[in-house]
Amino acid sequence: MKAIGYNQTGPATVLRDMDLPEPVPGPRDLIVRVKAVSVNPADAKLRRFAAPTESQSRVLGFDAAGVVESVGAEVTLFQPGDEVFYAGDITRSGTNAQYHAVDERLVGAKPKSLSFAEAAALPLTTITAWEILFECLKVSRDASAAPHTLLVIGGAGGVGSILIQLARRLTDLTVIATASRPETVQWVENMGAHAVINHRLSLSDELRRIGLTEVDYIASLTASDRHYEALKTLIKPQGHIVLIDDPDTFDIVPFKRKSVTLSWEFMFTRAAFRTPDMSEQHRLLTAVSAMVDRGEIRTTMTQEAGPITAANLIRVHEQIEAGSSIGKTVLSGFPD
Repeated sequence: MKAIGYNQTGPATVLRDMDLPEPVPGPRDLIVRVKAVSVNPADAKLRRFAAPTESQSRVLGFDAAGVVESVGAEVTLFQPGDEVFYAGDITRSGTNAQYHAVDERLVGAKPKSLSFAEAAALPLTTITAWEILFECLKVSRDASAAPHTLLVIGGAGGVGSILIQLARRLTDLTVIATASRPETVQWVENMGAHAVINHRLSLSDELRRIGLTEVDYIASLTASDRHYEALKTLIKPQGHIVLIDDPDTFDIVPFKRKSVTLSWEFMFTRAAFRTPDMSEQHRLLTAVSAMVDRGEIRTTMTQEAGPITAANLIRVHEQIEAGSSIGKTVLSGFPD
């Protein structure tokens, strides 16, 4: 099968077109014929730092949408011919390949109203955003709950784009998102943010500009080390901060005085450790798929970058590393 991988860590140009054996399914695995993939910052981080095992290539890619080709002996949730979308498993070979093996418990039925490309933009960021809201922050979905405020740092990225939508559709949170360029401000407003502040300016000053001094929750999706002082200032006593990025250092001691809860969200934890609740990702993707088909959630795809080739993936990796992305970039199909 055709695949894109790398033999050594380095810049995006280490990615190569390859011909690799098709995967063999495990008992709970689906073999998916990949129709579209999207690229995440995690792909670029792994390419830079995660060396393949000696004499082997590593295939990246997590988000995918495609058609179930075959199933393992113990599969019960899907059958050949089903259209699916999912975010995969960081411990296994990735989705930048014509055929991909994935545990059925991590997979959802593709939204019927979306193309494969539009669906491929959603899984990883949707799982991350859902787990931030309902598993880390434990936000109430009860409309009668006390009002709370959520600050989303990095609102125009892939996670921010879906987090804003989920928060608006499923909770009574007041959502404030950060963005700095006219096009990103417009994007997060379109996603549903109640207010937008500029993360290139003082976040404290920007929050005061919209009439607030503190917030109940912060989703720090990027540059947590750069915004560290603001996080300490802006979080309310007994508030909760969730991080998803990888700051070199992050001292939690100064947050003690406010009794602040800090936690990390890593959507690959369930798959990597085979936790007993792995199927939660199947359930939440199924729920979001239904929301998409009801018109409550929109795809966050903003760019379709051509077929799945090394040349196109190199270009998209470089774009992500430049930090200029809005929403998600998708690649569709393999060249003949």
